[in-house]
Amino acid sequence: MPFMEAPPSPLHVLRTHKDPVNTLFCSCDNERIYSGDAKGRVVISSTRSLRPIADWLAHTDAILGVEELGEHQIITHGRDNKIYVWERPVESVAIRQVGAATLTESSAPTLCYSMDVNALNYCRFSLLLPLSNSDTTSALLAVPNLVESSLADVWTLPSRQRLHAAIGDSQHASSKFSDGRAGHKTGIIMAMRLFRSPSTSVVNGALGLVCAYEDGGVILYRCIAPEGTQTIEGRGWEVVWRSKLHVESVMAMAVTKDASFALTVSADNLIGKYDLVKTASPGTVFRTKHPGNGAIAIRDDGRVCAVGGWDGKVRLYSTKTFKSLGTLVHHKQACQALTFTSPSDVVSCDIVDDDEEDMTPQEKLQRGRWLVTAGKDARVSIWALMSFEKRS
Repeated sequence: MPFMEAPPSPLHVLRTHKDPVNTLFCSCDNERIYSGDAKGRVVISSTRSLRPIADWLAHTDAILGVEELGEHQIITHGRDNKIYVWERPVESVAIRQVGAATLTESSAPTLCYSMDVNALNYCRFSLLLPLSNSDTTSALLAVPNLVESSLADVWTLPSRQRLHAAIGDSQHASSKFSDGRAGHKTGIIMAMRLFRSPSTSVVNGALGLVCAYEDGGVILYRCIAPEGTQTIEGRGWEVVWRSKLHVESVMAMAVTKDASFALTVSADNLIGKYDLVKTASPGTVFRTKHPGNGAIAIRDDGRVCAVGGWDGKVRLYSTKTFKSLGTLVHHKQACQALTFTSPSDVVSCDIVDDDEEDMTPQEKLQRGRWLVTAGKDARVSIWALMSFEKRS
């Protein structure tokens, strides 16, 4: 038999949750890991001390998403049909290095404001921040429509004004499902991503929204209304292309940092790849040997992706050839969330404290190659990956 390398073990395992972990997020300066679980609890962990900075019950139901909103706020999305915006806890150098001594519910972050949303379809929000801290434009938040889960709305923050309503609405698309539910042929939205792309792309510098659906399809929408104009009933948006590569519902979708392409996974053994720059042949399917996938993430450079399986394994692929780059084995149950840290050479957030002498350049470089995974076993695992420069 040919020699086979033993699978690697996690660099660290965080046991800060008691319930299945549904979502993960890493701050752009790689200092904090955010994790949210099935009971509504959110934990912020320091990547230096690997201890919690904050731990609180943010929602009364499962967490769908958590993310930093600018430098000073956190946005959380729950199955309780609520989105909350919190003040981000400011960690001192001591807390960053050794963690908070005691964490109680009374020390939860301050709530800034909330929004009522439709969380029927388990689809998390998509946040589009201004291009820079000096940009005075509002942040944009895409969520499923308040009434019809097959449509999308875009809101402005912090004003909480609905800018675009019912994206995807069409008088010719409505139908009924076999069980009598009214809705669109696509079914409900399973995942979405709001983005701005370069003027050279098919979206032509405008606002773009890519949505993955219950029927296994993906649709790219482009905003054709003037910048800042309010739209209703899907007007002011047009379909750029439709693609249907999966037979089963799309379980997860990831989009590259530069919004050049998207990847989807499903209960089948397929990975769908969609070009967000050109109109020709938007969808390409790649067959793997492993059906049953529920999470996917793409590294910042767009060259490597990680797929979380229902068997708990995490499989790495080249996004160009979809050649296997390895398998990570640790989680005993389904892997439900994945996220890559930011490469150390592009970390430029203003959030970083000047007092960083406790980390060497090599340690920062290694931290910029982390993959963080989580699943039903309530564990958050941190993996130190190689660069894959020659293999991807």
